Amino acid sequence: MNGRLHLVSVGPGEDSLLPPMARQALADSDVIVGYELYLRWIRPWIAGKEQHCPPLTQERARAELALDFARAGRNVALVSSGDIGVYAMASLAFEQMREDDRFDVQVVPGITAANACAALLGSPLSHDFATLSLSDLLCPWSWIEDRARGIAQADLAVVLYNVQSRGRQEGVYRIVRILLEHKRPDTLCGVVRNAVRPGQSVEICSLRQLLDRRFDMLTTIVIGNRFTQRKRGWIYTPRGYGDWQADAALDQDHSATSQIPHGAVWVFSGTGDGNVLANAITARGWPVVVSAATDYGGEVARRDCPGVHVMHGRRGVERRRQDFQTFAPRIVIDATHPYAEDMSRQLIALTRESRVPYLRFERPSALRPDDADRVDVCDDMAQAARRAIERGRRIFLGTGSKELAVFLQANGAKDREWFLRLTPDPDALLRARELGIPPNRICAMQGPFSQAFNEALWRDWDIDCVVTKDSGEAGGFGAKAAAAAALGIPILVVRRPPIDYPAATQDFAGALDALERLSGNTERGPKA
Repeated sequence: MNGRLHLVSVGPGEDSLLPPMARQALADSDVIVGYELYLRWIRPWIAGKEQHCPPLTQERARAELALDFARAGRNVALVSSGDIGVYAMASLAFEQMREDDRFDVQVVPGITAANACAALLGSPLSHDFATLSLSDLLCPWSWIEDRARGIAQADLAVVLYNVQSRGRQEGVYRIVRILLEHKRPDTLCGVVRNAVRPGQSVEICSLRQLLDRRFDMLTTIVIGNRFTQRKRGWIYTPRGYGDWQADAALDQDHSATSQIPHGAVWVFSGTGDGNVLANAITARGWPVVVSAATDYGGEVARRDCPGVHVMHGRRGVERRRQDFQTFAPRIVIDATHPYAEDMSRQLIALTRESRVPYLRFERPSALRPDDADRVDVCDDMAQAARRAIERGRRIFLGTGSKELAVFLQANGAKDREWFLRLTPDPDALLRARELGIPPNRICAMQGPFSQAFNEALWRDWDIDCVVTKDSGEAGGFGAKAAAAAALGIPILVVRRPPIDYPAATQDFAGALDALERLSGNTERGPKA
């Protein structure tokens, strides 16, 4: 007698979401095979039946056991949470099945995490979307990153499964950073834990804010596309995009693209030096476009660079690619902050792809070979966090808000008091507040600052350890080092990230000379 194998999906565990087809398959089965937790959810429908529960890590053994029962002529149900065909047991059963097997097979569909979480969030998956598992147990991590890049480049909504485990803590943040290379940082996301189960939690946040969150294997993350919107505490993605223009409010592009000059020098400015350089280039008669990452940076550039076209906001790599194709920059000058590593790498790749000359302009390092007695140099933020926790209890961070979570989530961080100085950018302040820094420990001012100011601030806050970046003399590093020495407190300095720039200079004269040489065309407009 032929047996029958039911591949049964039981959804997220809620009784009301168990499909009638699944209930019937369980009723028709004599033997039930599944992880013990899943069987606990469906106990009323399998009472009195023969049950087998190999541990969670023995998926192949579970599938083989069910197949053996079916080959022996038994009616067996192999049970899985969610949808058994999505990151679950069905594929293992088919993989281990033989061509000469004679038993019948029924696949019972169910509600997978993507559907359950989307329903709790609203309707974020109403247009094209993808799912991506972050578990590298059965798939090389390099493949996961490659797929994430493809999803990001297509601006698909995406649901992340198997988000974070005890042994795999950093993968999700690497994937989020890959998505941020192409998606806007304010892209709406949902973080759902224990969907439709006891202990359920649902949160809506931005893509950038995911870098500051902690997750586990019970968490699913839903990431929208650039059209995903928020309404009444829900998020949804419109089914059709109609005639929406690239500069519509949903795209949040605050630049008047129609005024961008063709063939201009594009300066990506993340420091005051970049704005000074933009003015010097304008004085030579070249049209200039200044691109700043934040609204605050755009305000400063418009104030400091009269007559220069200013763009601001994180446009994403695809929009920049389109900008380069449309407006054909004469040359791209990367004057972003020395620690804006992702942005510099993106510009290098885009200029190489677009065949636009690239020049890195960066203020000189303030570190000297004999600085071992004056400062404690750290290779990265994680090392600086460990050393700061070892050396201080009231720690001042002059490292900005981007890497703030590295310090606040390090071992021992909760036993320390943290103080920081930020530019008065709303997003940076919001990030600090969301990570738990109280307002009375935040100084929101535009630098650089004098030695006297640093001494007064640190003395008033009773700071006993300072962490900063190698911002150069122009960024006030010397004043910070002198203030720390005067107060007798240690100062930790994080090295600049090593990047192989195609062309680079550290002074204005060199930048102007390189501009003429690399542009391949010294023809200029009228003198300013």
